[in-house]
Amino acid sequence: MPQEATGKTGVPSETRNKPQRPRDLLGRPLDWDAANELQLEDYDSMSIEQNHELGRRSMREQRFFPAHEAWETAWKQARGSGDEEFFKGLSQMGAGYTHLRRGNAHGTMVLLRRAAGRIGTYPDPHRGIPTTALKDRLLSDASRVEAGELVPGQDATVEPLDV
Repeated sequence: MPQEATGKTGVPSETRNKPQRPRDLLGRPLDWDAANELQLEDYDSMSIEQNHELGRRSMREQRFFPAHEAWETAWKQARGSGDEEFFKGLSQMGAGYTHLRRGNAHGTMVLLRRAAGRIGTYPDPHRGIPTTALKDRLLSDASRVEAGELVPGQDATVEPLDV
């Protein structure tokens, strides 16, 4: 029987899980001895469907980093299913809006456009997501950042997304 991989490609296990590093409210890592400001779910213990629903709920609540984390886990769980690019796109969407709140215009535009490119290749709707409308919204928000109409920062406001 082959041994479990130990590098980045290794499967999380009791001996190879990411340590729970303290994070600020926008998901940025804090010093190891700092107080944790952001409570995250145990995504690895959930099914792909549970992670998808958690990602959707977090996105509607504009909890962008937790949405990113839920869909990133779903993306890994979906390997070989044909939905991996869909979940990767949703994860990139969460990361793009996380960058918006963190004040990173370039990261916002790049990730929202990548997300749109992936999500937009799936049928409308797919897994309860209106893919065409979401793709259009992501491209619009990226263009608004580029034009200076949507200014990145902690107070950046976006209309709730229909996910």
